[in-house]
Amino acid sequence: MKRAEGKAIKLSTRQKKIVETVRRRAPITGEQIAELLGVTRPAIRSDLGLLVMLGYLDAKPKVGYFLGSRDESERAADSSAAAALLPVREVMGVPVVQRETATVSDAVVTLFLENVGSLTVVDEAGRLAGIVSRKDLLKVALGNPQASSMPLGLVMTRLSNLATVTPEQTVREAMAVMIAREIDGLPVVRPLGDGPEAGLEVVGRITKTTVTRLFYEASAES
Repeated sequence: MKRAEGKAIKLSTRQKKIVETVRRRAPITGEQIAELLGVTRPAIRSDLGLLVMLGYLDAKPKVGYFLGSRDESERAADSSAAAALLPVREVMGVPVVQRETATVSDAVVTLFLENVGSLTVVDEAGRLAGIVSRKDLLKVALGNPQASSMPLGLVMTRLSNLATVTPEQTVREAMAVMIAREIDGLPVVRPLGDGPEAGLEVVGRITKTTVTRLFYEASAES
């Protein structure tokens, strides 16, 4: 059946109840829907026809009504929008940390053991100092036989060039930073005190994989 196009039609209270009834009990016949709503089948005939035409419901002869593609897509969109507004603290992972005095060799081993793409580097006081990625390690290792013993402090991307997020920021904000900076992940940080000299404590990390998993799970549950 051809779907209605143009301006969105606002559903009536009864039509919303019909959609919710079908969502909970599908497949369900028109007679059963009418009985649950306390009305007659003819009273909801036009409502059912409109809901099918708009794509909220689908119907099969001798089977009954079930949810249409429009209702499913709208619920998926709502779930994705809600996921994007979650605070980062609810989805962030555990950071994989190395001291800036650790060597390139130490970092390579940790990357493979933890199966991550980058490591968070901290100073002796545990404050964020930088990030070292597989690309950073590859750059320094090519044509340099002494690279394995170099400290990470010499090869990492330093704090002044890093993008970070706080636990209170939303997933959407973190996504925007990753897209704008064309990076795969962000350290999640919290200030250790007043002023930039106090430094940043690393409390988590959020990556493109984290976000992808979040939206997949949201769509699967919708």
